[in-house]
Amino acid sequence: MFTRNSLARDLTALGVRVGGVLLVHASMRSIGRVLGGAGAVVGALCDALGAGGTLVVLTATEGNSDTSRAYLRKVAGMTDAEAADYRASMPAFDPLTSPSSGMGKVAECVRTTAGAVRSAHPQSSFAAVGPLAAALMDGHAPECHLGEESPLARLCEVEASVLLIGVGYDHCTAFHLGEYRYTERPPRRSYRCVRDFGQGPQWWQYEDVVLDDGDFGELGAAFETAEAVRLGRIGNAESRLFPIAGAVRFAAKWLAEHRDPKDSPPTQGHLTYASFP
Repeated sequence: MFTRNSLARDLTALGVRVGGVLLVHASMRSIGRVLGGAGAVVGALCDALGAGGTLVVLTATEGNSDTSRAYLRKVAGMTDAEAADYRASMPAFDPLTSPSSGMGKVAECVRTTAGAVRSAHPQSSFAAVGPLAAALMDGHAPECHLGEESPLARLCEVEASVLLIGVGYDHCTAFHLGEYRYTERPPRRSYRCVRDFGQGPQWWQYEDVVLDDGDFGELGAAFETAEAVRLGRIGNAESRLFPIAGAVRFAAKWLAEHRDPKDSPPTQGHLTYASFP
């Protein structure tokens, strides 16, 4: 069984630095048995970062959207009337109380940590703890999932690192920022969700860049071959540590070479994030 202290040693050995900013995607199942569970993992991350470091996670939500695969799974087999009733009962996103969906136990633990700050996007929020948490989470535009007005762009500015613990590059949220940058006019589509900006729950539709992680595994393999990625184990989990700015630059270049914007997924497709085991 792993402990907070042993995991902190693993993190330091991998290269997590005191005072740094770290975007983490983690699988508890891959790490193995941990005394204290997800709380001990978050504690180890904070220990490795030190008091001056900032820990960031993705806390995305699908349950408030009818343009998500979670919604399609829920209404599969329902009659039109049943689907309409379900849609009417869908909750509005509340950054203080809405749980993340499929983001894993570590992300939920960070979100509920005392002093954590969460960004305001109703579908693609982030949460952070540490001295830069408020600045990084501020200004997440509700019509910008993962682009220039999201925490991902702020993380690039402060030279943050990405840590994948027991998950593949298909979980690398940073690559999505490359989708905003690989062409001057990336494909866009419609999104819809329930939000509450002070006037009660209401359906809201907006446009943003098409997000498609279908080729992120291939992209990640090319990135790891070409760029400096630190490899190691956190507990039992194969893990990867790398600078976010370099990952975004590589993703934008790779996508420009391998994607044709005209061949993008349907503009009325469904937003999905890979779930964390």
